[in-house]
Amino acid sequence: RRPAVLRGVSLGPCTDRWTVDYLCEKGGAREVKIHVSSVPQMDFLHKNFLYRAVCPPRSLPFSEFVQRAAEERHSQYFISEDESYYLRSLGEDPRREAADLRKQFPDLAEDFRVPEFFEAESFFSCVFRISSRGLQLWTHYDVMDNLLAQVTGTKRVVLFSPQDAQHLYLTGDKSEVLDIDSPDLQRFPEFARARRLECVLEPGDLLFIPALWFHNTLALEFGVGVNVFWRHLPHGCYDKSDPYGNKDPVLASRALQGLEKALRCLDELPPEYRDFYGRRMVLRIQSRTYTPRPEGANTRLQGSAEQS
Repeated sequence: RRPAVLRGVSLGPCTDRWTVDYLCEKGGAREVKIHVSSVPQMDFLHKNFLYRAVCPPRSLPFSEFVQRAAEERHSQYFISEDESYYLRSLGEDPRREAADLRKQFPDLAEDFRVPEFFEAESFFSCVFRISSRGLQLWTHYDVMDNLLAQVTGTKRVVLFSPQDAQHLYLTGDKSEVLDIDSPDLQRFPEFARARRLECVLEPGDLLFIPALWFHNTLALEFGVGVNVFWRHLPHGCYDKSDPYGNKDPVLASRALQGLEKALRCLDELPPEYRDFYGRRMVLRIQSRTYTPRPEGANTRLQGSAEQS
């Protein structure tokens, strides 16, 4: 399973209608939680941005947020006059409910046609995203398949295979390598071995992002997108308390917890024994779980992901 760019898929009238003025009119004064950044590369692990919660005057009405996100410079701001903005819509109760464009922004949802690439009962969430030009989001993976629909503006997406996980310096589901275009190879030497796929999404494009594929997005213009996530594994595989779709599957989480317990046991051994049995564990895991790369995966693709 590999990423694919789908062009010419009908997303409904949203690609023509969702101008700044139209979004402001339909979204209205609803208060929204937003990210505000004074730098172009947002770093979730080290929180180099502000998160403005729904608590006026710290939050913004949706219409004002859209106007600011579309501007290059601001007369009113939180950090600096050239700060950037990012919205990732949430459920009504973010701790319990997944985002759904049809519930949070019903007037706008009428313009968007959810692509029918999965069974209706597998639907998980429909996430509304708006970003200032030049804003780049951290590299991470999700545990569900999803389609990223680019409605307005253009966006670069860089993807890495799950089989490159060992080169991405992970903390949880996120990579510590913030600058993927000019990485610090003294600090992250293994990153040079990661093979990237890259595409530029234009209005009306869909990008299929398979579960576990790492992705990093850069807004080349002010733009609006919609992510549609669905459960492609049996529903019982997923953590029922996860409203974002990024917690590891239940069995995988148990396995990782078991690994941590095993490592604590090794910590009690002398260094040479810890090294020896650690290597044995690695070999055992490799022999039981690793699969070979698909044929042709050694080719570094430039300019586009697979298209269909």
